[in-house]
Amino acid sequence: MSDSKDVTLDPDNWAAYRALAHRMVDEAIDHLDQVRERPAWRSMPDDVRNTFRSALPEDPTSLDIVYKEYRETVGAYPMGNVHPRFWGWYMGASNFTGALGDFLAAVDGSNLGGGDTGASQVEQQVIDWLKGIVGFPQDASGTLTSGGSMANLVAHTVIRNLAAGYDVRKEGIAALDNSLRFYASDQVHSCHQKALETLGLGSKALVEIESDDRHRMRLDALQCVIAQDRADGLQPACVIGTAGSTNTGAIDDLTAIADLCEREGIWFHVDGCIGGVLGLAKQHAHLIAGIERAGSVAIDPHKWLHTPFEAGAVLIKDADAHFATFEMHGPYLQYQERGAIAGKFLADYGLELSRGFRALKIWMAFKEHCAAKFGQLIAQDISLARYMETQIIAHPLLELVAPVNLNIVCFRHVADDEDAAKVLNTEVMLRIQESGIAVPSDTTVQGKYGLRCAFNNHRTRREDIDVFLSAVVHTADQILPKRSA
Repeated sequence: MSDSKDVTLDPDNWAAYRALAHRMVDEAIDHLDQVRERPAWRSMPDDVRNTFRSALPEDPTSLDIVYKEYRETVGAYPMGNVHPRFWGWYMGASNFTGALGDFLAAVDGSNLGGGDTGASQVEQQVIDWLKGIVGFPQDASGTLTSGGSMANLVAHTVIRNLAAGYDVRKEGIAALDNSLRFYASDQVHSCHQKALETLGLGSKALVEIESDDRHRMRLDALQCVIAQDRADGLQPACVIGTAGSTNTGAIDDLTAIADLCEREGIWFHVDGCIGGVLGLAKQHAHLIAGIERAGSVAIDPHKWLHTPFEAGAVLIKDADAHFATFEMHGPYLQYQERGAIAGKFLADYGLELSRGFRALKIWMAFKEHCAAKFGQLIAQDISLARYMETQIIAHPLLELVAPVNLNIVCFRHVADDEDAAKVLNTEVMLRIQESGIAVPSDTTVQGKYGLRCAFNNHRTRREDIDVFLSAVVHTADQILPKRSA
């Protein structure tokens, strides 16, 4: 008889783990409570970076030591998007209830591929809530994803299969008689090109339509391109309306696009990863009028719902087409009307069979704060962007490089010419990031280079904007004499 002890990942002493876990929670709360006292971002020293070059551990280490290492090497150098002056790219600022939801989801351990579980009911309820926010019928379909890129990929897969007019899953895209075309503004997010490349349609399947002076898709140009493509034997499959472009926050005329798609018999998809939940802010809901007429909508809860990463969603009106695009069951996953795996297979609505319990962090935050609170936060971010806009217009050394459409401000310190503007403002951005004062990003809008601030942060206040703009001017003053010497 063997004397060996059974192996488990459970601790020998749950009491010691309980105490350490309580300490982790206490210090996590301190981390957020004291967030303003820390830099928005800081560079990692080489000696810390080198700690991540060690080999795979061959001997165990007590969890308290592992946690200490985490605090000193990982936790000390975050992205910084929970900081009130982090406005780079478009991140979302997370929320503590959502973090607790992630913890509880991990402890629950459910695989959301399928199963008759409380977790699967939570996901279906969250999808129903999102359908209500965008005005979709309750018999529409939907699924949670890792983010907007995957949400758009899921939608484009459904659209491709429907537009092909035959069994693409069986025959593949080689059987297409006519090349498919997807149309979007020249401000469209790059994930759409990546999705169409992944689907085997090629980057040429995405036709970018020129935008107007407010960076919205020109519908007269769209109509002409569709007509020409049809004349050339190509097949228009989808128009992608943007509800909040990543560069400037521009929102296409969704109602007019819906009308055009109905006339032309083309699928209407909305990339609502930024503005898809604007309906929660009643005073701004009119900006996305027409979104409810789309055939599909992509949403990013980890943006304006501040869900901890990862969390995306796609909603599709044609539930049968959605199911037919992804449904697949091996002999090891057979439908049952009773038992642990009875009911709806959530994996039948996307690419992933193994799926995390992403819904809980969204569900808990909505339950705690309610929809109206998130609407107030959306309106607050838009107000902050407009405040920054007024401050920039009033300052003789600052200028906008794009209209402020929603909650994104693109601006720069003035310079002698375009080349000088790029050199100066790039250095300003990098120095401000490295100082820890704030984290803006940069972009180029119709040939003009500038800094970009995306207000998607429930901790930001007007005084943060004042501090940042003052730092921009002061930093430029430090650079300019050196460049002219």
